[in-house]
Amino acid sequence: MQVKAKIAVVTMAVLVTACHGSKPDTAPKPATAESSKDTLTSVANIPLDSGKPDTVHVAQRDLTHEAVKIFGDSVATAPAAAAEPTWDIDVRSFETHDRVVYFVGRFTGPSSDRFVQELARGGRYEPIIRRKLHAAGMPEDMTYLALIESGYNPHAYSSAAAVGLWQFMASTARGTGLRVDWWIDERRDPVRSTDGAIKFLGWLKDQFGSYYLAAAAYNGGAGRVSRGLKRYADEVEGESGDSAFFSMAAAGNYLRAETRDYVPKLIAAALVAKEPGKYGLKVSYLPEFAYDTVTVGGATPLSAIAKASSASLADIQDLNPEVLRGITPPDQRFVVRVPKGHADGFDSAYEQLASSDRAAFTRSSVKKGETMSSIAQRAGVSVRSLTWYNRGLKATKRGRLPIGEAVLLPSSAVVAGALDIPDPSVEKWGSSKRGSTTTHVVQKGETLGRIAVRYGTTVTGLMRLNGMSGSRLVPGQVLLVKSAPRSARKKSKAA
Repeated sequence: MQVKAKIAVVTMAVLVTACHGSKPDTAPKPATAESSKDTLTSVANIPLDSGKPDTVHVAQRDLTHEAVKIFGDSVATAPAAAAEPTWDIDVRSFETHDRVVYFVGRFTGPSSDRFVQELARGGRYEPIIRRKLHAAGMPEDMTYLALIESGYNPHAYSSAAAVGLWQFMASTARGTGLRVDWWIDERRDPVRSTDGAIKFLGWLKDQFGSYYLAAAAYNGGAGRVSRGLKRYADEVEGESGDSAFFSMAAAGNYLRAETRDYVPKLIAAALVAKEPGKYGLKVSYLPEFAYDTVTVGGATPLSAIAKASSASLADIQDLNPEVLRGITPPDQRFVVRVPKGHADGFDSAYEQLASSDRAAFTRSSVKKGETMSSIAQRAGVSVRSLTWYNRGLKATKRGRLPIGEAVLLPSSAVVAGALDIPDPSVEKWGSSKRGSTTTHVVQKGETLGRIAVRYGTTVTGLMRLNGMSGSRLVPGQVLLVKSAPRSARKKSKAA
């Protein structure tokens, strides 16, 4: 046998080994041509379902080593074939669906520039999301839900007051354990909000038995999806969970167009995001969201944290997007993120800062004839900024403030670190006069009766809205709630 032919035989054996995923059960024989022939034969006879992928590289290394000893250094291992992308949500069954094809075209055509920017930003947050999904036993490719919800933007804000990477309403976020108040909005925190989203999606998956139905409920509401499955029971009969969504969506217009398109958009995003080069997209991913942490006292300015950690204020704001007013929450210690490697020596550096750097406010009192405008001018800040830290300060109809009333004058550094955003506790979904529609996450021990009283509605109304045939609730169940106006709720409680 010629040397080239022998090399081909060995190379073929190496490839066979890599495909079969195992190595011979027998111990290696001395390095002779005959013993190597026996080894190659035994490898070729390994069954395809041997199920030992962890031995592939060992077997390949051993065979290559044998080949080099026999035929010399001219032997080289075969180049690895390009790995086919895989998904842990079912995209292949639906990739030819007309709406999936449509959104693939959108992401790679008219909207490609925006989509590339969002994928690039995803490089910052996707690794964290995937690790958390994996730890929770959920499909890692559900990360693309954050892509279609917000474009991986922690400050995304919708007209319905949904906020953050996962576009939570305030009430739903609180139901998953997130903090949403005047000082802190964890919907903007990529780490904490992902924990909340995983919890919420897990509840929806348990409720509907399918991640695609869970995604539809995430967008359109659990009650609407539940009622839709009942309305179109004949159409979805015998369908698996994921297919049931497409059958229900095709059966009629009961689901809003946005919800009917939600799952196709998720699948299209997964297809393009895994193979951007296939569609002619070039993505320069941002570096991963990485940080160290330090603990500080209440009302600590972000600007002081930046100085003590030798970081920029922009860096501290970027790593702590949930801190809304430029200071940590008053009256409690708080864990703050700083750039990687900047936590060392923080405590001593912070203690050495000037007291003016560490102080968030100057305390003062209202003088005769003063207004919010005149006080703001005295403090060198805007009226809007002044009201952020003096929410209880009320002026008369003429705009005058009570003489002697305490007032906090924020430093310019504090104001520079604050976000100019609406009150995160205010929900804007629906009309305050007619009541509003939101979601409620059922807590342990709650009943439909207690929930109905809380929202000023009725048990019958809750059951109808959520397509329920019985009143049994389970912790984590997500209910759609249409509450009465506040005035009506007050009258109901008084009665």
